[in-house]
Amino acid sequence: MWIRSTMTYRASFLLATLGNAVISLLDFVAIVIMFSHVDALGGFTLPEIALLYGSCTVSLGLADLLLGNTGRIGARVRDGSLDTMLVRPVPLLAQVAADRFALRRLGRITQGTAVMAWGIAVLDVDWTVLKALLVVVMAVAGAGIFAAVLVAGAAFQFLAGDAAEVQNSFTYGGCTMLQYPPTLFGKDLLRGVVFVVPLAFVNWLPALYVLGRPDPLGLPGWTAFVSPLVALALFLPASLAWRAGVRSYRSTGS
Repeated sequence: MWIRSTMTYRASFLLATLGNAVISLLDFVAIVIMFSHVDALGGFTLPEIALLYGSCTVSLGLADLLLGNTGRIGARVRDGSLDTMLVRPVPLLAQVAADRFALRRLGRITQGTAVMAWGIAVLDVDWTVLKALLVVVMAVAGAGIFAAVLVAGAAFQFLAGDAAEVQNSFTYGGCTMLQYPPTLFGKDLLRGVVFVVPLAFVNWLPALYVLGRPDPLGLPGWTAFVSPLVALALFLPASLAWRAGVRSYRSTGS
């Protein structure tokens, strides 16, 4: 329904999609401006950072397209409008995700794909079938990791009521961090995004393998290939937290 509504005004949709792409592209423009003054950032060249930026942007864009509207769950809990969804014979998470579905978010995915494709085209990398597949898996598994974070954040809003910004700090904030090479950050932070909130599996660890660069933490090489398992491992507790949040919901009493 929301897609049909959006496509009724196609010029407006195209402009909104273009605006979404341009706004998100400004992050990469800032990186390009940095490289007008330096040859490398944390030892990484611009094409290498383009791979990091593009893969993270595509992953977040896919997760945001499918589950980005879960950030509104807190408002529905506060005003009691969640009740109307609970009486429908459709899974609640599917309804929340589809509510006000914003197809314009394809803009972020499109520009992220373009930047990543440019980085791949100019990278000085000895490409193999395994590395090429890993790039695709990295983007898809990264989307799964961000999606799990979105679901967990939505579940937290059943308790906190207004915690969308907490959710955003791990998604948008996490993606902003992942756009830059891990060599820029301290090892305590790196350990946190590997062992606590495993955002490093979105693109850092797989990309280091693709680029042939050593891992700053000295992790074994096989960690570059476990992003799908990490996404699954995150989704299990996130799903349980969501179910617990729905069961704890008591409406507003109005």
